[in-house]
Amino acid sequence: MEEVIPRSTLARPSEVVRPAPVRPDAVAFDGVSRHFGETVALDRVGFSIGVGETVALLGPNGAGKSTALGIMLGLLDPDGGTARTLGMAPRDAVRSGRVGAMLQSAALPSGAKVGELVDLARGLYPRPAARDDIVDRAGLRGLVGRTVDTLSGGEAQRVRFAFAIAGDPGLVFLDEPTVAMDVDGRRGFWSDMRRFAAEGRTVLFATHYLDEADQVADRVIVLDHGRVVADGSPPALKGSVTDRTVRFAAPAGPDADAALTALPGVVDLERQGEEVSIATRDADATVRALVAGGFAFHRLEVIGADLEAAFLALTGAARA
Repeated sequence: MEEVIPRSTLARPSEVVRPAPVRPDAVAFDGVSRHFGETVALDRVGFSIGVGETVALLGPNGAGKSTALGIMLGLLDPDGGTARTLGMAPRDAVRSGRVGAMLQSAALPSGAKVGELVDLARGLYPRPAARDDIVDRAGLRGLVGRTVDTLSGGEAQRVRFAFAIAGDPGLVFLDEPTVAMDVDGRRGFWSDMRRFAAEGRTVLFATHYLDEADQVADRVIVLDHGRVVADGSPPALKGSVTDRTVRFAAPAGPDADAALTALPGVVDLERQGEEVSIATRDADATVRALVAGGFAFHRLEVIGADLEAAFLALTGAARA
């Protein structure tokens, strides 16, 4: 006899569980290449940036950073491969108003007041952020009545940032955002930027200040000669470099430095008075030999590679 299933146990159409829609990556490069004549700016580059990530794009001059940003913004077309921004063709993503950009070369109109430029920027978007939110996020509260000609370099950078966030974007590109800012200005900018990113926005920035990438970025992508040579968190990139620095104080002597340089693992030694700094590829072996050798020393410390050392090692390996 056929089993009858009571209607009460059947799922109604409104109760059917459907899989949640998959959000596209904020940025996706798949085999992207770009040439300028005989110069290869990008060579089959591939990576993706998830929604909500804060990512630093690093590389020496000529590595391809600006070209990559130009393609993400639809300012350049790739010669090969595909690029998507927010799951769309980059130009379409920018037209949607969901993308903001702060470009290093952007000029500000002479004689214009800061508040007028904020209003102008808001008028370019269908659903702009509130004026007060833009002013506060960009750190312009005391500057709205001033003309751009009276601003310092760092203050002008904040006006460019206001343009980038005027449309209340979910994805923001920042090209060397803190150039011309002093130390306090840089610190304040990134403090504001962390709060901005904490709202679930995706931030991609290019910088030559490696300490910024180390302190701010969830992830670092390193380009060199148009290729991705490293991609990972700042701790992972620093951990990929095995070299360490051993520092201590020790009296100078005619044969002291030669004996220290002969310790296992040592590749370089610098001395300033009694302060000795040794670069070593095997810090454990170096320290054990230092102790066993009866050297007179104090204030010993072992220091891992910082992001600058990792950057130099990674790009140096790529060039080799």
